[in-house]
Amino acid sequence: MANTGSATGRDGLDAVAPDMGPVPRREWLSLLGGFQLVCGSVEVRLPLNAQRVLAFLALSDRGLHRPYVAGAIWASTPEERSAGSLRSALWRIRTVGGPLVAASDTHLRLAPDVGVDYREGVRTAHRWLDGSAPVDTARDLRRLLVSDLLPDWYDDWVTLERERFRQLRLHALEAACTRLTAQGCHAEAVLAGQAAVAGEPLRESAQRALLQAHLGEGNRPEAIRQYRSYRETLRCELGLEPSPAMERLVSHLPVR
Repeated sequence: MANTGSATGRDGLDAVAPDMGPVPRREWLSLLGGFQLVCGSVEVRLPLNAQRVLAFLALSDRGLHRPYVAGAIWASTPEERSAGSLRSALWRIRTVGGPLVAASDTHLRLAPDVGVDYREGVRTAHRWLDGSAPVDTARDLRRLLVSDLLPDWYDDWVTLERERFRQLRLHALEAACTRLTAQGCHAEAVLAGQAAVAGEPLRESAQRALLQAHLGEGNRPEAIRQYRSYRETLRCELGLEPSPAMERLVSHLPVR
């Protein structure tokens, strides 16, 4: 998120101004598809505990109490030991350059000049959902919304946020597919629909959006193949049939 100004809040940390658009980043933190930290043009290696602190702070846009951060990340560890682990992780983070973390005596926050792909993904998703995303940004939609949040991490706080982000991006991909179809951008619509279906093959709203994209493009054979594949998967996995709404979409096609 771009930093266009700051003020010191009650937590002793700089308050982050509203995002006003992309700016060049020296530090970039990637959480979608896996953890990666780049400072300048160099990928930085950090121990897992330091990665977890950066990731935890990146999932919040406000200052967090130090004991809360320590307790959430090291939930099964005694308070004194978790506080020590947090201090050690922060020290390791400081050694890579920075600043990556804004810290006061009581609070922590990811430094406002650190770019985070997850945060951009959330903003992108909301823009497609509220209709404010320009159609020519569909490339960003695919880049940011095709990967899960930290897919190989199993901490409870990651699992919860990963599912929340997954649902958000699936809704955004469906909305994008429908909007792009309506505007005649069929190639982009199909790609968005395919990404939504890949994220959850049994999600009928995604399947319907993709079918409409194929039909809008005049690709009846693709629509038929997509419907038949979904119907077979639905029968095998859940013993169900497509809904009446789905059947109406293909009622004029030889899908039997």
